[in-house]
Amino acid sequence: MANKPAFAQGAQVEHGKFGLGSVMSCNEDYIVIKFDDHGEKKFVTSIVLPSLKKSDRQPPVEKRRAARKKAAPAAASGA
Repeated sequence: MANKPAFAQGAQVEHGKFGLGSVMSCNEDYIVIKFDDHGEKKFVTSIVLPSLKKSDRQPPVEKRRAARKKAAPAAASGA
């Protein structure tokens, strides 16, 4: 019988060293958290659980970069 993951995907957590983050995935072996200031980190679940606490903050809004089309390069003049 599989154990229920400690944190659901999208859960907001706080880590003592890395700060606030969002759970990307979690199973009995590993948890992947995307931290606001440190990017994605993968941890062994059983080791990191004591240093994680749930956060009641709202998930941050993903910032999307405006996709700009690059201007076509100017035709090279014959040299």
